[in-house]
Amino acid sequence: MSPAMRLTNLSLYLFAFFLAPLLRADESAAPVAIHGDMVYPMDGEPIRDGLVLVRDGKITFVGSASDTAYTADHRVLRAKVVTPGLIDARATVGLSGILNQDQDQDMLEKSAAMQPELRAIDAYNPRDPLVAYVRSFGITTVNTGHAPGMLISGQTMIAKTHGRTADEDVIKPAAMIAASLGSSGTTAEAGKTPGTRSKAVALLRAELIKAQDYVKKLAAEDETKRPARDLRLETLARALDGSQPLIITAHRQQDILSAIRVAQEFDLTILLDGASDAPLVLDEIKTAGVSIILHPTMARSFGDQENLSMETAAKLKAAGIPFAMQSGYENYVPKTRIVLFEAAIAAANGLAFDDALACVTIDAAKLLGIAVRTGSLTVGKDADLALYDGDPFEYTTHCTATMIDGVVYPGENYD
Repeated sequence: MSPAMRLTNLSLYLFAFFLAPLLRADESAAPVAIHGDMVYPMDGEPIRDGLVLVRDGKITFVGSASDTAYTADHRVLRAKVVTPGLIDARATVGLSGILNQDQDQDMLEKSAAMQPELRAIDAYNPRDPLVAYVRSFGITTVNTGHAPGMLISGQTMIAKTHGRTADEDVIKPAAMIAASLGSSGTTAEAGKTPGTRSKAVALLRAELIKAQDYVKKLAAEDETKRPARDLRLETLARALDGSQPLIITAHRQQDILSAIRVAQEFDLTILLDGASDAPLVLDEIKTAGVSIILHPTMARSFGDQENLSMETAAKLKAAGIPFAMQSGYENYVPKTRIVLFEAAIAAANGLAFDDALACVTIDAAKLLGIAVRTGSLTVGKDADLALYDGDPFEYTTHCTATMIDGVVYPGENYD
């Protein structure tokens, strides 16, 4: 690593660890008027010289600045570009902390291969400096939780990045059940299971069959014949009835097809996580009607991810397969990527600007089932916005402010 890169990494670390937690939100109750040279609502055409009005945490107007007036009690913010708050569709931030030490690493429990009962909300630390760090780039919502690395590692939760308490910030406390096929779902340790792909799929199928039997027994008319409460099977029962989808990390084409095969056998709602080999099986994915939370564009290409490409996002869009972008999980400091940068690189590799912005805003909101609240600048939705001093996909651009539910937080350009 060059001295310049070391200095850059050190600067990011110092900001995230020391400065970000000290930057306070402006919690003024006054309504806010946001002027943007360019406003991207994401539910309509971009607006030049646009205006967004906010009151009581909700958006009350989106349109041309010449089309309406606002009262003098509004606080006025200005930016070159205004977008909806960004959404990270798959993260571990808040469970993987900035220190990279045992006390702040709760994203992966390795004591058993299958632990669907583990809840992200019980480990999520909204006050970890990494939460404030990602928020400073305009990220207002995260689908965060247990990392890939075990066959079923636990659950995810969807939360706003306010940094208050988990109960205050949560949108969906039990969003998805995180499973992994391929290398991340197996173990190389002697005597531990699963050790191969076929064993992993067999174990997953067997556990789903147990959950089916558990559901049937719970419905018995004779209460004495009903089983005792089982948190593991109770969680998998929600996968079976579709109320809590499985997000399955699968990179190689055979693992992608195995995930689809299991979903069809048990009539599951699934999302593919990662999907490095997706271009090899586009037709199969589209026919199955499966959406993808794509690997970070700049992820490291090795192991199961050796076929990943910066052009995969563009290929998914061209094929008509719904997808969103993620920060993902990699076990090195600072433990999180920024989806803004990942979408920017996708935009530089064949994905149109509007589509790149959509995969971290409205398309991500749709995939996560939260589009009724966020993902676009729409009257009545939560006032989640990101303000930039230039094209958000240019590295020289800064996020000047982030708004969540009408509360204004300093951006990375906090001066």
